[in-house]
Amino acid sequence: MAGKPVPAVPCPLCATEDAAGYFRDRRRDYHRCGVCGLIFVPSRQFLRVDEEKKRYDLHRNAPGDPGYRRFLSRLFLPLQQRLAPGSSGLDFGSGPSPTLARMFEEAGHTMTIFDHFYEHVPAVLERRYDFITATEVVEHLHRPRKELERLWACLNEGGWLGIMTAHAVSRDAFPRWYYKNDLTHVCFFSPRTFSWLALQWNAEMTIAAGDVVLFRKRSSLRGPHGPAVSGGAP
Repeated sequence: MAGKPVPAVPCPLCATEDAAGYFRDRRRDYHRCGVCGLIFVPSRQFLRVDEEKKRYDLHRNAPGDPGYRRFLSRLFLPLQQRLAPGSSGLDFGSGPSPTLARMFEEAGHTMTIFDHFYEHVPAVLERRYDFITATEVVEHLHRPRKELERLWACLNEGGWLGIMTAHAVSRDAFPRWYYKNDLTHVCFFSPRTFSWLALQWNAEMTIAAGDVVLFRKRSSLRGPHGPAVSGGAP
């Protein structure tokens, strides 16, 4: 940790009161929760909304870009293999060019999109879906507990939530980690954090391809069980 110690603050995911200082660079402080393992930036250091929007406007991802489609396939392929034909999906954080939604539509599914900046239609978050995707989204969430709980509530029983985000690196590697340098990235998840979420949700969890995690919502008829984890999560 560089400079003065970082004071403890509440965790925005599990609400633990004393998430300890983890690292400090010249721009921001980082905290790590000892309960859920989330690494996060305190809200006082978030970008203003207009500054955040300007950075997103610089993204140049197009539905016809084969490289971008290959990138999204890291989530698309393992999730598509698990879906029934003609499933209904929500792409949360679809961005200005909702490519992943188009890929699922091409595979025969019905898609709805939502984005805080580009497709802000809160009514779609009052509906239920067979699957929900969030690619390169959760690291931007200012209120991860509220946002993730809302998405989980939108899933039908037996449904899937697919998340793609770079997983937090070790403490020794963190000062050099490129992912933290994007000032719109304020939450950093690890397999431990996802395992904590699976436990809270009583969900089946699979780490599909390094930075892709799939959660399946159990049927209430199956009764209470611990989370089933596969794919190498600790």
